[in-house]
Amino acid sequence: MPASVSGIHHVTAITGDVQRNVDFYVGVLGLRFIKKTVNFDVPDTYHLYFADRVGTPGTAMTFFGWPMLPWGPQGRGQVLAVSFQVPPSSLDFWQGRLRELGVELEAERRFGTDMIALQDPDGVRLELVGEASDDRWAAWPESPVEPACQIRGFHSVGLCVGEEGPSAGFLIDTMGFREVDREPGRVRFQTGAGGPHALLELLVRPEAPAGRETTGTVHHVAWRAIDDAHQLAWRETLVGAGRQVTPVIDRKYFHSIYFREPGGVLFEIATDGPGFTADEPVEALGSSLQLPPQYEDQRENLKFNLPPIKVPTFTGSGADR
Repeated sequence: MPASVSGIHHVTAITGDVQRNVDFYVGVLGLRFIKKTVNFDVPDTYHLYFADRVGTPGTAMTFFGWPMLPWGPQGRGQVLAVSFQVPPSSLDFWQGRLRELGVELEAERRFGTDMIALQDPDGVRLELVGEASDDRWAAWPESPVEPACQIRGFHSVGLCVGEEGPSAGFLIDTMGFREVDREPGRVRFQTGAGGPHALLELLVRPEAPAGRETTGTVHHVAWRAIDDAHQLAWRETLVGAGRQVTPVIDRKYFHSIYFREPGGVLFEIATDGPGFTADEPVEALGSSLQLPPQYEDQRENLKFNLPPIKVPTFTGSGADR
């Protein structure tokens, strides 16, 4: 088995309103808008990225802007919850901020850790978990949230499956995850060195409807490969285990392979590099439309057909709360 994937690389969901999406993830959650590009397979639609200051792998929440799709609830074979890590001392701040901005929330406790559950404007379930590490995170000074309270990247993802056995067996026997805890209807696994950003939970919901690709659902979760060789080793392992795996696809900011785990959730393994500064310096991330080379000759048409996006700006240090 290759060296373990070390944790979550990014999570990609579907939004029906790109401006509302930007307003929420920047203006409410305080993430930095780091990339405005197009869906590489459907180039007349956006692909938007939100992350820490530099787009560190493990901090990027991304969205396909697909307004043509109907809204639909999450179901079996999909990511049901996306959890972010925040410092435990920031949970009171987040409760106050979210309520002040009109966001409904619930305070919960899971596996001995306090957290806040909420939904984004499209209905994607998000969780702010009071367990965080600063090791792989770069504060964004211009955020409306002060650095001491900013989101540190992903904590975990919750996969909705009809039965535990097939997915658990695949995670352990093929991908090298380890079971670390369980609660009724929920099993937690970790990969790599474990800890926040390296966690996955199976949510066993046999009564849930089969998931469909709609607005308000998570499209896929990506796991981190150190480099191209690590990714290729994983591709060979997955094919050998009977998974149908795509060839390596160049996504400009990382290289990707895609496959489904036995419960139906779409997984990606993405390389840490080249990174989001491949076409913009850190200071200018997200400031202009970036295209892969194959679509450069369509730039003017794409700019005409894509709706304009205004990114909120703030003075930083939490002064705009």
